[in-house]
Formats: sequence, structure tokens, C-alpha cells
Amino acid sequence: MFRRCRLDVNVLSRCTAAMILHLFAAAAYAQIERPLDPIAAGLQPTRILTYKQVDNVGLRMHVFEPEEHLATDRRAVFMIFHGGGWTGGNPRRCFPFADYFQQHGMVSISVEYRILKRNGTSTVFDCVKDGRSAVRYLRQHASELGIAPQKIIVAGCSAGGHVAAGTALFSGVDEESDDTAVSCMPNALVLYYPVIDTSSEGYGQKKIGETWRQISPLHQVRENRPPTIIFHGTADTVTPYAGAVLFRDRMLQAGNRCELVSRKNGVHGYLIFDLLLFRQTITRTLQFIDRVVK
Repeated sequence: MFRRCRLDVNVLSRCTAAMILHLFAAAAYAQIERPLDPIAAGLQPTRILTYKQVDNVGLRMHVFEPEEHLATDRRAVFMIFHGGGWTGGNPRRCFPFADYFQQHGMVSISVEYRILKRNGTSTVFDCVKDGRSAVRYLRQHASELGIAPQKIIVAGCSAGGHVAAGTALFSGVDEESDDTAVSCMPNALVLYYPVIDTSSEGYGQKKIGETWRQISPLHQVRENRPPTIIFHGTADTVTPYAGAVLFRDRMLQAGNRCELVSRKNGVHGYLIFDLLLFRQTITRTLQFIDRVVK
């Protein structure tokens, strides 16, 4: 009896230590300098569009158009969703991404989507629905936006990466007002340190609830998904690196094209804390897009 109780105490001690380490990691992540923030503060979209109304509130797209862009153009689109654990963040955080791809001739968009609130009026499913609605909006308005409906690249950071993945991987998670005859599947996916596994081994299960598997990218992989590239740090303890590796493997097994760019010892969000890494990442992103989107 005594030996058994002693084991339980040891297990509890290890669990407590793990929780403390996770809390320290989260605190450190929150305090790391974000050199992209002052850059983002100085950037402005060329226009803002409302792509969806929810409870009389408009959800907006912050659109960055190349110089001399015309409605008659048929340019590729780079659309990105910000991170924040589905509970925070804002589109401005991704303005530096949008600005870069705008400068390389693409129509670039940073998207607003619903975030979870304490009153429980929104869910992670709603975040996913917004992402899918945004892609459909682009296809439905391609001629007036000067974009090519078959050259839509969807990207996301952290929880925004989950929203991005949801445009390609989930079924039946759609707004009732959406025209589901219009495909929400992008032509390429770019996932920056994404929430890719919503099981207890990953991130988000408690926020989602018992239906987590329905919107867990890792558990919804199947054939005929768009070409995908993932950027992930090996030391990421928020959205564990192991999930990204397993997702890549399952995508390849299903016959999909999927690349994993690993950053040794990279923590969650590593590329937004270092301007050199950021530039290297978006350059490699552009190279990937040039290879897979024709």
C-alpha cells in the first residue's frame, strides 16, 4: 500500500513539473520581442472588404493589391489567417506576410474571423466556417477582384494554420448561408507552426470539446488534397512538432504533396521573432508557390 501511494505521488510530481514548464514556456513566448509588430503598424491595405455578415457584424478582408492592379487581371491570391489560439490575435499581425506577396505580384489578403469569447457565443467550428466562407467569397468575386479562382493559396499561423487547413481537409463544416456548390478547397496550403493535431497529444482539445476529431487536420487527411508546405520548430511545445511530422507522413501516404521545413530548436512562432528567419521563410514560401501553382 505504501509503495503504491509513493508511486502516485511521483507521478503527480512529474505532472506538476510538466505543467510548470508549460506555463513558463507560454509566459516566455508572450514576452519575446516581436520585430514584425512595428513593421505591421506601418502597413495599410489598399482596400477592406466585408466577406460575411454574422449576427449583423461584418467580417473583413484586408486586401493588399499590387501597383496598377486591374479588375481584368487574373492574379494569384495569397490569403492568410492570423494566430492567437482562436481566442485572440488580429489580421494586422499578418500584414508583413501580405505586404511581401503583394510586392511579388500577388493579391494578398489578411482575413478577420470569429474568435472565441468568454460568453461562449463562438466556437472553433465557427472559426473554420469563416475560413471556408472566405475562400468561397474569393471564387465568387474573382472577376471583380482581378484574381484567378484556381490560383488561391491559403496560409495561416498557429490557430490560423488550423483555419487554413480546415479549408481543405474538413467536410460539412460550413455556414448555412454558404453556397457549398462553390469549392472552398485552395490550390495550395502554407502552414506556419500550425495547430495540426487537436487530440490530447496536440493542442485545442479542451477548447473544441468531444467533437475535436471532426476538425483535427491530422485525423482528417485523405487523398486529393492540395500541395502543402509546413514550417515548424522542433522545440515547439505549444503545437508539438511530432504532430507536424505525422501529418506530413499521412499526407504523403495518401498520395498528396506535402513538404515539412523543420527549424532545429525552433520554438512556437520562431519565424516571427527573427527578421532573418522571417525573410528566409517567406522566400521559401514563394519558391514553393512558384513550383506548385501554375
